[in-house]
Amino acid sequence: MTAAPTAARGSLKVALIGDGIGPSLTPPMHEAEGRALGLDYTYERVDLAGQDDVDLAQVLAHLEARGFAAANVTHPYKQAVLAHVDELSDEVQRIGSANLVLLGPTRRAHNTDCTGFGSGLATFLQGRAAGRVLQVGAGGAGLATAYAMLGMGFDEIVVHDRDAASARRLVERFADVGGPTRLSAADGELADLVARADGVVHVTPMGMAEHPGTAFAPEGMAPGAWLAEVVYRPLETELVRRARGAGLRVLDGGLMAVGQAADSMAHITHLAPDRDRMLAHFQQLITTD
Repeated sequence: MTAAPTAARGSLKVALIGDGIGPSLTPPMHEAEGRALGLDYTYERVDLAGQDDVDLAQVLAHLEARGFAAANVTHPYKQAVLAHVDELSDEVQRIGSANLVLLGPTRRAHNTDCTGFGSGLATFLQGRAAGRVLQVGAGGAGLATAYAMLGMGFDEIVVHDRDAASARRLVERFADVGGPTRLSAADGELADLVARADGVVHVTPMGMAEHPGTAFAPEGMAPGAWLAEVVYRPLETELVRRARGAGLRVLDGGLMAVGQAADSMAHITHLAPDRDRMLAHFQQLITTD
């Protein structure tokens, strides 16, 4: 494998691998913050939409041959990419999915979805994480959000997925995490689970431009409950819009988007990105998009 450039040389090339990633704001966020840090920083989309039998090993090797330092990985490759890396961070070992791979000569996988979501939710809740949380979605991003919440102090986290086996596997993966939080797979109708939750975390692709609609009706949530969304394109998904219309407290996907980008850049550059500056740039991008 070809050794990737380092921040010390002042020039970095980074990629985003995924399916249907044209609308992603991650590239301009990275590039703007890279410039602010004094780097020659370029970020390229590798959109694999419509391709059958994607060979991730070949994709990664091609990026390495072109001198790329790292690749962010998004839906639907966050779990599959682990078969093509050499080392796993502690978070990736626990979560079983990655959204960042530092490239050759040794590939190392990280999960900044976990840290980005956790910091955003903690800011939103102002340190008052309590009660019963329902998480809707148990895929690659759902593994990261559930793991982040396990250390926040909630009484109970219930996980629902259209594929009940996925929810059970998530619970089994984190069975030995410990702590006071009870973690269980959902048993019952989604609408009933939504009505009984103090907070709901939505972690499915529904709401994205390519996947319109909502996974559940937020109007069925209890008065005083809160909703956290991970989708950020659009920033106001139908779920977010309807939840706000119902008078609920809502965390949109913006803080997670910025948090995971900042944490990814810290791993890639070994520098400290300015989160407030990145958030201001993200809000500008959303406003002018």
